[in-house]
Amino acid sequence: MPELRKDPIIKRWVIIATERARRPHDFINAKEKVESAFCPFDYGNEHTTPPEVMAFRPADTAKDSPGWWVRVVQNKFPALDSSVEPERFGHGMYDVIKGFGTHEVIIETPDHNASMATLSYEQIKEVIWAYKERHQVLEKDIRIKYILIFKNHGREAGASLVHSHSQLIATPIVPKRVAEEIAGSAEYYRFRERCVYCDMVNQEGLEGTRVVEENSDFIAFEPFAARFPFETWILPKVHSCNFGEISASQIDSFSVILKNMLLRIHKALDNPPYNFMLHTGIKGIEQSDHYHWHLEIVPRLTRVAGFEWGSGFYINPMPPEHAAMYLREVSIEEE
Repeated sequence: MPELRKDPIIKRWVIIATERARRPHDFINAKEKVESAFCPFDYGNEHTTPPEVMAFRPADTAKDSPGWWVRVVQNKFPALDSSVEPERFGHGMYDVIKGFGTHEVIIETPDHNASMATLSYEQIKEVIWAYKERHQVLEKDIRIKYILIFKNHGREAGASLVHSHSQLIATPIVPKRVAEEIAGSAEYYRFRERCVYCDMVNQEGLEGTRVVEENSDFIAFEPFAARFPFETWILPKVHSCNFGEISASQIDSFSVILKNMLLRIHKALDNPPYNFMLHTGIKGIEQSDHYHWHLEIVPRLTRVAGFEWGSGFYINPMPPEHAAMYLREVSIEEE
């Protein structure tokens, strides 16, 4: 029987269309054609990208040369420009801010054919360290109000280059989606004096049916009101508002659960396109009690159509309990 489920954070309703329930292989589409072409992210092509912002490399190698294992550069075609100031002005009744911001690319590996699902745990740990370092540096700029780290994997998910990479965009305003989460979690906290995300961690741990994996520091589960098939959230088990404060030991365990979840999705759905987004608290605004940083993984298996655009509802043909069961059954042993 179909259900309407309500997200407890931003109060969004989702239709779980059980009559349309499908198995993982039903979502597998024709593979994207990978064309052999010049790649600016490969070894030896460092001179074709903007200069390095940061890189993990041996001390005896030169900047913008081979030898690195994680490299961060400005996006060659940035959405925002760090050289302008975020001046506000009106255009009649409309609000405008000059296009200040930062748009960076984190090149996750020198291996052109690797993906984040197939990288080693050690390499993913290095990528997360790069996330943390760039987050901490940019957070010091008083003009920046939010830093979003995200990944587009596959052309259908918005990736223009095959070489494994993620991105960071820092903006002078707080994105609407994040503001809604923060407002919703604040309302929940006022009513119950508890963090809604901590309550989710406890509820999912007790119930178990939507949990895919957990370790000492993190839990990965399919959210109760999942918008999309195989949508997966990873949350710290201990309350933490700011991703930039993640500890070295937490980076170790986060790298393991992130790698495992991406590998499970890779195997269950035959390397589907996906996006992941890292949502964190906002500097300078008191939310340490009620907001909880987390990462959301969204495989791109269905299309948003007229009903979704017109209503704000999502129709999910895969109950999250079933999705969790399928993902738990995937072997992540080295082959």
